Amino acid sequence: MLASFFADTKSIIKSRMGRDETGATAVEYGIMVALIAVVIIAAVTLLGGGLKGTFEQAQCSISGKTYTAATSTAASTCL
Repeated sequence: MLASFFADTKSIIKSRMGRDETGATAVEYGIMVALIAVVIIAAVTLLGGGLKGTFEQAQCSISGKTYTAATSTAASTCL
């Protein structure tokens, strides 16, 4: 009786372990993509203003003009 119980348990475990888990994998990849998107959006939101100023300064330097950074009362200028 005990041997029969172990044999049945073993067959149940084997049948459950052999299941196809492609759906679970797809869900995991979807969650990872969503988390990466959230990180990218947060980074762009936090760094967006600083990057804009950096690119404006580079544009002025390339064109041979002088860049004046923005202040609380005036916008940045490229003269």
